Amino acid sequence: MVSVLTDARRARHVAEQVPDPELPMLTLADLGVLREVRVTPEGTVVAELTPTYSGCPAMSEMRAEVAARLKGAGYDSVEVRTVLDPPWTTDWITPEGRRKLAEHGIAPPGPAPRPAPGPVPLVLSATRPAVPCPRCGATDTEETSRFGATSCKALWRCRACREPFEYVKEI
Repeated sequence: MVSVLTDARRARHVAEQVPDPELPMLTLADLGVLREVRVTPEGTVVAELTPTYSGCPAMSEMRAEVAARLKGAGYDSVEVRTVLDPPWTTDWITPEGRRKLAEHGIAPPGPAPRPAPGPVPLVLSATRPAVPCPRCGATDTEETSRFGATSCKALWRCRACREPFEYVKEI
């Protein structure tokens, strides 16, 4: 009989291979939305996912694909749960995930903003990060649209190589 711990490692390995439906060069593990995979004493595989933001339209696809892959790997009883606390941040993207984004011409996010203690300050103008071009590395870039193909990305252009690129916004 396979131990629950060994079975959990195998189940996690299966779930880690599921690609993100919106950023298919990343797995759910690379993106940091695959939070936990465990096997209960009764043999049910429980996978926990955290959405990148509230109302993420890809969550149903992610849940279905994780369940399908685990069932395809021979697990009869699978439960995929959505976990909202703590909320996902772009800091959960792995170094491998950041590398893959840049390799595919998408600028990875910088560190997520950290709220200061105390009252929330009122900021009347948007502050824009310095976003290096994922193609040539130049920092002379500009935002062309606050929203890209998905709401977690913005459209930017490099003034040096003149190439457009997407940028994953810090959350």
